[in-house]
Amino acid sequence: MALGVPSRMPSATEHIGHLLERGERSFSFEFFPPKDAEGERVLWQSIRELEPLRPTFVSVTYGAGGSTRERTSAITARIARETTLTPMAHLTCVGHTVEELRSIIGGHLAVGVRNLMALRGDPAEGPRAAWTPTPGGFEHAIDLVRLARSLGDFGIGVAAFPEKNPASGSLELDARILAAKAAAGADFAVTQLFFSAEPYFELVSRVRALGCGIPVIPGIMPILNLRSVSRMAELSGAALPAEVVARVARFEDDPASVRAEGIAVATELCDALLAGGAPGLHFFTLNRSKATREIFAALACNA
Repeated sequence: MALGVPSRMPSATEHIGHLLERGERSFSFEFFPPKDAEGERVLWQSIRELEPLRPTFVSVTYGAGGSTRERTSAITARIARETTLTPMAHLTCVGHTVEELRSIIGGHLAVGVRNLMALRGDPAEGPRAAWTPTPGGFEHAIDLVRLARSLGDFGIGVAAFPEKNPASGSLELDARILAAKAAAGADFAVTQLFFSAEPYFELVSRVRALGCGIPVIPGIMPILNLRSVSRMAELSGAALPAEVVARVARFEDDPASVRAEGIAVATELCDALLAGGAPGLHFFTLNRSKATREIFAALACNA
């Protein structure tokens, strides 16, 4: 079966955990709330272009410091209402009391959204800024997982870190935290971006050694612009391997060639992950569909 083409179409209200339990490879896309009308147009064009690929789910992010709460909720609700896609809303602990989080989760239930990505979230100052819990709020993502699990039959995703989470600085601690989130009720995890298969497989091995069988879906970001991806990698704590930089940087005076090589690198990584047993792929689309569609078409499993 081709990646991303399930035996039947999922519905907007399906539980992502149940979809993953079927054992089919998962193929999913991530979007972010746009800032203006043109960004909104581009987003919905991309959603419509990617919809025919029949992804397992799509997710909508939450801005740093909880800055896009209303837009995230509105876009996720519209996806549930107007498309055939299964949406997942990101939700963070940042800037919200427990009662506010209860209200937001209830709002998602009311519009038919049944899947949540439960995150601690980044401070408004960025992912490397010091973490200070919101008064009356939660300290950890595990608390948000427990709350969501208590409020409804949600599919609950959480974050995973193939390389050290800047907030913990420990690969072993990251694995224990992921296992604890699974024990609290998380159904699956999606990793931060990374550019080499080994850290992903090592993370999965560490988590399995703890007796945790949670599906860990690799998060993929193709290098279309080396400078911008380098910045994202630095903020998230991901290593950008020298050999990957060298492959792309040799075309630095030719943006089209940079893009083509970046897509080739991402496709090779995806093939290696799937061949090694990854349950699927989650693409950070940056609200553009073309690169994701090109990688999907080039994957060996679709040949």
